[in-house]
Order: sequence, then C-alpha cells, then structure tokens
Amino acid sequence: MIPINTFLEHTQLSPVLTDHQVNQLIEDAQKYRFVGVCIPPFWVKKVKRELQDTAVRTITVVGFPLGHQMTETKVFETNKAIENGADEIDVVWSLSAFKSGMNWPKIELAKLSSVCHDAGKILKVIVETAYLDRDELVQACKICTDAGVDIVKTSTGFAPSGARLEDVKVMREVLPDQVGIKASGGIKTLDQAKAFVQAGADRIGTSTGVQIMEEWLSLKGGSVS
Repeated sequence: MIPINTFLEHTQLSPVLTDHQVNQLIEDAQKYRFVGVCIPPFWVKKVKRELQDTAVRTITVVGFPLGHQMTETKVFETNKAIENGADEIDVVWSLSAFKSGMNWPKIELAKLSSVCHDAGKILKVIVETAYLDRDELVQACKICTDAGVDIVKTSTGFAPSGARLEDVKVMREVLPDQVGIKASGGIKTLDQAKAFVQAGADRIGTSTGVQIMEEWLSLKGGSVS
C-alpha cells in the first residue's frame, strides 16, 4: 500500500491564519511527513525556514482566489514567492479570459511556466472545475499542457463546489502522463482521498490532512513511513 501522506498537501488558506496555527501546520507536516504544506504567500519565508531540513515542500498561491490579476502581477507574485522560498506555485488562471475565448490564458501560463522552471520550481494551475463543463475542462487541460505546466489543479475551495471524481477522471484521460493532477476542495476523509487517487490524482489538497493520516494509521496499525 502506497502511504497516503505521499499524496497529501496539508493546506491552510484561511483569511485568518495566525502564527500559532502556522506553527501547528509546521509541526503536523514534520510529524506526518506530508508531501507539502500550502500556505498564503505571507507565511512562505517562515514555513520554508522551519521546513528547510525536511522533505516537506513549501507551497503557496498566486492570483488567489479569483485569478483576475494582470499577468505582470502574477509574474511578480511568483518571483517573490520563489525568492521567499516557495518550492511550488499554485496559480489561479484567468478564467475570465478563458470564458471570453481569448488566447491569453496560454500566454500567461507559458510565462509563469518559464519563471518557475528557470528556478527549478513546480507550477500548478487551478482551473476551477466547478465553472467548467466537460468540453471546457478538456480544452483547459490542453491549454495547460501546451503551456508547459506541471500539474493541473481542480479548485481553490472558494467556488460553489470543489473536486469531483468525474472531473479528475476526464483530466486523467486528457492530460499526458508527465502532467499531474491535484484534487482539492471538499476532500475531508480517507475514503475520499483514496477515491481521488484511484481516479488519477497525484496530489490531494486538504485542510484535514491530520485527520486523514490518523485514520490511515489506525487502519495500517503502524507508524508514518
């Protein structure tokens, strides 16, 4: 059995995220060996400093949560996050431009891919699947692939719905093997996490990583591996 912690990104993007809560996130990440911790840009420098001697990746967001920022702003945010120590960037793409039929999303994502890859970092793109029908989701995946992104992510958690199994299955059918999938939004239990992994997700973004790990450990009857 593949350890579930190798899929989990422990995520806290609450509007009110205190120093005490961030310290707890860091402690949990070290204890359960999550693949990464996703936090607001403000906390990147602190989290990276505390986790730099571990395998836990520091992840943050750009253009969050609506993606309405200009590309230049997203590029600046990305560079600043990398400068502060981010290993991975989760950017909200321009859903507005996509829905308007513009080519701008591909141009924007290609620029951000270059910024991240030149620095040896990973770029994830949040396409906000709640607002896409099947054909749009297929098109979104192709745009992300052509732009050179590393992982396509389902949701911000701020839309009417989060990750859906049927969307992840479509994404896995369309995306090439080298492009991963991050399912996030509303994934609260071990069974849900396992179902999304089986559907094709390579990462699970969740704010209940501790509970999921405790559930997994109780079934496994062993320590974190």
